[in-house]
Amino acid sequence: MKCAFFDKEHLKASLFCQSDGDVDVFTGNAACSRGRRNGFIFTPACFITSEAFLNRLMKGKAAEADGNIYRLPASVPPDSGEQLSLLLRHPDQPDNAKVLKVAIIGAPNAGKSTLTNQLLGKKVFAVSKKVHTTRSRALGVLTKNDTQIILLDTPGLTTPSKVKRHQLEKSLLVDPWSTVKEADLMVIMVDVADRWMCSRLDFEVLKCLAEHPHIPAILVLNKVDLVKAKDRMLDITAQLTCGVVNGHRMRVRPVIKPPWAEKRPEKDSELSLDEDNTIHEDSNKPNSTLSKEQLNVLRSQQGWPHFKDVFMLSSVDREDVETLKSYFMVAAKPGSWQYHSEVLTDQSPEDICTNTIREKLLEYLPQEVPYSITQSIELWQDREDDQLDISVKLYTKKETHMKMVIGTGGQMVARIAQETSEDLSKVYLREVKLKLSVKLRK
Repeated sequence: MKCAFFDKEHLKASLFCQSDGDVDVFTGNAACSRGRRNGFIFTPACFITSEAFLNRLMKGKAAEADGNIYRLPASVPPDSGEQLSLLLRHPDQPDNAKVLKVAIIGAPNAGKSTLTNQLLGKKVFAVSKKVHTTRSRALGVLTKNDTQIILLDTPGLTTPSKVKRHQLEKSLLVDPWSTVKEADLMVIMVDVADRWMCSRLDFEVLKCLAEHPHIPAILVLNKVDLVKAKDRMLDITAQLTCGVVNGHRMRVRPVIKPPWAEKRPEKDSELSLDEDNTIHEDSNKPNSTLSKEQLNVLRSQQGWPHFKDVFMLSSVDREDVETLKSYFMVAAKPGSWQYHSEVLTDQSPEDICTNTIREKLLEYLPQEVPYSITQSIELWQDREDDQLDISVKLYTKKETHMKMVIGTGGQMVARIAQETSEDLSKVYLREVKLKLSVKLRK
């Protein structure tokens, strides 16, 4: 199998080439022209994949350029009845329809919702720098030409002790696991800017992968724009994949001499390989729960050796996200659409509103304060002049928290209301006027 490494300009020149069934990675400063057989190709995002899949990807791009089906930009109706009617509407799928369900999995704050928003082209999922912004499973629908991609945005995988500590819903322990069962592809996101998290996969993520080895998984290394030492990316990749990508070994070494002039070591202590240098995956599907022995093995693992492909990107970079979107489009299989092409998300308009308010609370309030605030929608009125009036009451447990939410002269609550209104206007495609009030819950 021959593999290519698509590198971004800010990374040092790198190359994956075929060698005795292994995937070798050469890093250095040498430049290669496009005309050469093994030349470097620079694309917006970089990823590791098979040459066969690359050919499919390029054919898909060519077919896409032939003639696109124009569709109105998807949005969310401000009326919950209209949204429900849209969700129940029969899909307007074309002939030869294709579909792909993608579960985006990762530790809290890995950038899952940011990536989903960028793929959809609209901000329908709450995003903040604090953990556990996403509190329940929701989906986004990306429809383009004859293909529908269903993006299953999940809460960060967590533990019962953390749920209790942050006063979170118990659904956070169930939703990510139940979502994976219905997926055709798992996207494992890792924040490479977090020096403590990028050296090994989160244990809950490893458990999820081990329980569903029959579902293809790809690794997405996110926030590469925040990593100063770009040459570390290949080392991180080797660690998180156990040195194996798509069933082939990966070696990382500097290009000082020509590859054929170096004596290659006969042993690779970090890799679990058979004598014929092939990787054998367990073909048996796991039980619903892992045994103690399996869990002990996972605790000693840094990564997962069964990733099909690896992407390195920044989820806030549109060009990077477009490359991943093209990957999904090509990976989609023939099948019936589940939703009408106008559907953007299965969230109700009220859910989007409260989640957006929670995002602002997490962004501007310190420590545990946002997690203890509850919301109640008091007014939801769609006026004749297409303005949507919303009134939401925020309840705090402590008087000190209430003062923080209100801010000096009411500046904080006014800022949260203004920014939320602007975000919701882009989702509902109409002017939104949001009024927030704060009350102490006794």
